[in-house]
Amino acid sequence: MHQLGISNEDVSMFDRTAMKYTMPLTKQNYNFFVQNKQLVNKVEQLSDTAQYSDLFPLDMYKSWGRENYGPIWIPKKGAKVKLTIQNLPLFERCIVNYENNKLEVHGKNIYINGKLATSYTFTMDYYWMMGDNRDNSEDSRYWGYVPEDHVVGKPIFIWLSLDPDRGFIDGKVRWSRIFRWVDNIK
Repeated sequence: MHQLGISNEDVSMFDRTAMKYTMPLTKQNYNFFVQNKQLVNKVEQLSDTAQYSDLFPLDMYKSWGRENYGPIWIPKKGAKVKLTIQNLPLFERCIVNYENNKLEVHGKNIYINGKLATSYTFTMDYYWMMGDNRDNSEDSRYWGYVPEDHVVGKPIFIWLSLDPDRGFIDGKVRWSRIFRWVDNIK
């Protein structure tokens, strides 16, 4: 499958009993598999939203999928957001768990620390973390915002870089990348 631009890392799920793979395909690759029945019996297109119903936030209706996520606004220190019952799932964890407030909902009213709240001003910066293998990464699309006090380090240099689709004899080690400094990180 390497010739089609599909790496082994792209194959996100394999069901041995049904001999069934799940992987992202370009339109060109989809057409290739449909036309080559000697390779596959059937090609099905999964609904992105049906396949990834465990995306952040879990308790909010959204038509987002793993490949088409958002739009989303990332909270930052001093920024004020209007609170509604509809957008509360996006910010509730930040308000309660990371900024240590008591939040209650009575009907359509939101109360923070016992006071009616129609808006909220964040006291910390938050980050949106994306995995380096976006099709197989469980990242902020699944667990949400990361508060500034949870970030514990930064990369300095690339120690090792491997190509997951090659063997050690045919180019697994990406020599041009290893022991290189990672520049421009604040």
